Amino acid sequence: MDGQQRDLDLFATIESELYTAVIGDILDRLGHAHQFLPPSIRPLRPDAFLVGRAMPVLEADVFDNSQPFGKMFEALDSLRPGEVYLVTGGTARYAVYGELMATAATARGARGAVLCGYHRDTRQLQEMDHPVFSYGAFAQDQGIRGRVIDYRVPVEVAGVRIEPGDLVVGDIDGVVVVPHEIEGLVVEEAREKARIESDVKRSIKQGMATVEAFKKYGVM
Repeated sequence: MDGQQRDLDLFATIESELYTAVIGDILDRLGHAHQFLPPSIRPLRPDAFLVGRAMPVLEADVFDNSQPFGKMFEALDSLRPGEVYLVTGGTARYAVYGELMATAATARGARGAVLCGYHRDTRQLQEMDHPVFSYGAFAQDQGIRGRVIDYRVPVEVAGVRIEPGDLVVGDIDGVVVVPHEIEGLVVEEAREKARIESDVKRSIKQGMATVEAFKKYGVM
């Protein structure tokens, strides 16, 4: 089985069985207690679910238009199937993603975008099958205000280090980053915890006290 097919199988398992809260719980248990991106990064649509490999993009503020967008087009064209366009750097005074960028990313097999900044073209993005997580909508363009200075490099967001290829999962409760080297263990343990939580919910519905449920199952 090649790497792309393994990723597709992994993404399908996460989409069908997991969610950010249970993944975060396992990361805490394993000593990785700071893996959620800031809660100000929200999904464009409340039903959005995103899972893919991080392709970090580094943005910087500028105050001239001598190099409009910088390396943004290179970054978009470098996207590979299964990746997430993840932008950080600069200040939140312009949009760093929009309809045409999403169209290009989708054409290259990207699974969505995570933005430490704003998106624009909201109506058009809502019509696309392309999950976007951002600070919200703001139409002001980055062309004369910001540029991509590097991509496919390690970045840090609010103390969370993100390496190219790390697993990124997002839903209505936030965006969590799983380091590549522990993703197999995290997913395995998260699946087990999700199954136990289902047992807890069923027992409580049948009348079991929460104290008793916690003693029996060890989760709540």
